[in-house]
Amino acid sequence: MHIKTYILCFFAFIIGCSNIFAQESKANTTLQTKLSLDDQRKFDYYFYEAMNAKALNKYAATFDYLKYCIEIDSTNANVLYELGDYYNSLDKKNKAMDFYRKAITYDSDNFYYNMAYANLCFEFKQYSDAIEKYEALILKNSDNNELYIYLSEAYRLDGDLPKAIEALDKLEQVIGLNEKISIQKFQLYSMLKQEKKAFSEIQKYIDKYPTEIRYQILLGDLYLQSGKPHEAFMIYSKAKAIDPEDPYLISSMATYYEQTDNKAAAESELQTALVSPKMDIDTKLGILAQYVGTLQQNKKDTNVANALFDTLMTQHPQEPKLNLMYGNLLMIQDRKNDARFQYQVFAESEPTNPTGWEQMLSTTFPDSIDLAIKVCEQAISYIPDQPQFYFYLGVSKYMKEEYEGALSALQKGVVYVDPENVGLLSDFYGQMGDLFYNLGKQDSAFATYEKALQYNPSNVGILNNYSYYLSLTKKDLDKAEKMSSLTIKAEPTNPTYLDTYGWILFEQGAYALAKIYIEKALQYSEDGKEPISAEVLEHYADVLYKTDEPEKALEYWIKAKEKGDSKSKTLDKKIETKTFISE
Repeated sequence: MHIKTYILCFFAFIIGCSNIFAQESKANTTLQTKLSLDDQRKFDYYFYEAMNAKALNKYAATFDYLKYCIEIDSTNANVLYELGDYYNSLDKKNKAMDFYRKAITYDSDNFYYNMAYANLCFEFKQYSDAIEKYEALILKNSDNNELYIYLSEAYRLDGDLPKAIEALDKLEQVIGLNEKISIQKFQLYSMLKQEKKAFSEIQKYIDKYPTEIRYQILLGDLYLQSGKPHEAFMIYSKAKAIDPEDPYLISSMATYYEQTDNKAAAESELQTALVSPKMDIDTKLGILAQYVGTLQQNKKDTNVANALFDTLMTQHPQEPKLNLMYGNLLMIQDRKNDARFQYQVFAESEPTNPTGWEQMLSTTFPDSIDLAIKVCEQAISYIPDQPQFYFYLGVSKYMKEEYEGALSALQKGVVYVDPENVGLLSDFYGQMGDLFYNLGKQDSAFATYEKALQYNPSNVGILNNYSYYLSLTKKDLDKAEKMSSLTIKAEPTNPTYLDTYGWILFEQGAYALAKIYIEKALQYSEDGKEPISAEVLEHYADVLYKTDEPEKALEYWIKAKEKGDSKSKTLDKKIETKTFISE
């Protein structure tokens, strides 16, 4: 097993406590309120109903019942804990912390109350408080493995690495040798620059299990990652004596040769691994993926991996996953046409899997719109419930100015969008709004924009287009200005958004202010990659005319004309008359 696997497993082990009901323990009766028989009956009824509501995920009802309980007995630790859990679920951490703290006040021995409080301290980076709680909990629950992990992590984040190691040592005394713990101790010793102790953590497994090759490989990998290639090679050589055909050893040796600039040896090792009968196709693909990742990380030429893919494809000609991965490699190499062929093989072998069609689409959109349309239509014919293909079909047809077809595609696709995916719903309706406007249906456009913003009020593309089209119709300019101002706050160097805001100000008669923003739009267009459009140049000329610079205005009207992409109905007349003319 490679080191990445160990580390992932270790962190999976330490993440979060399960959300469980508080268990009863002996309460601090000196602090708790003594209830009358009648109040106790009421309390028991409301608490029972609260727990029933919680079990049914009726959180509002749960909270209401708990409020009744706390009004009857404000010192009941169980209710305080449940209220803490309620606020924690709402991400109101400060309130949750207060209720957990109160619960401990009235029941200081309860494990779950203390654990919830300690975990919030940990989350708030109050590590010293968390450490104190974990230490106290360990004294009473010395066989609880989880506590040692939390304690070690709290010490590590607090900067006390020796104490973090000490906590893991204690855990080892409880559960014995554990690979995840040893890997974490290796990392901690490495951070302390105590390399001898770090490597001895892995060596003890080799000493105990001398014929287990995986520990030899792991130690070699750690030496290699620590910049000790000679030591790594010595360990790998010992591993070869156990099993020279072990695929993971071969993979590690290939990485070693790659890092020591012996490409021929690296490729030879990988070729050996790929033809090994001991290795299944998924393992081979994993090794290839790791190798390509290493090449990218070390900024090496990924083309050396192509021959390895050719070897595998000869071995496994009917394995579509191989085509998918090879396509991904070719995309890294910017060989889109070759990648598309590999993706097409995958898509045709698994036509109901959206991945192949999505990857094909990535090789076409937005460079080859006709091809993108073809891919989307093919995908929809096999999997008609995937909204992403309708979306790109609609956008592609929009770019070809096939507005009716684009709108039809989006209207068909939006019904398949997950109601929870508000971002995608907003994008769908935003595109439909643009199409309605281009089809001359202004009222439908503005109503559709409103719907899009209901799903995502911060969608800057929609805010920009909606506000700009309002300005062109000279309607609701105050509303347009407010929406447009949000876009330049979100992206203050976006030339399109700056031009829109400037033009709205122009329509409001704030010419001096409009000039500032449109000049910024020109500046950021020149500084960045976005070309200056004829529209922006004409807007700048218009504002120059309104700020008493008619000669310069004429210069920019002419520049707008020379761009050749103007859709203005009045530009020629402005140049001819040297006067601003409103559309």
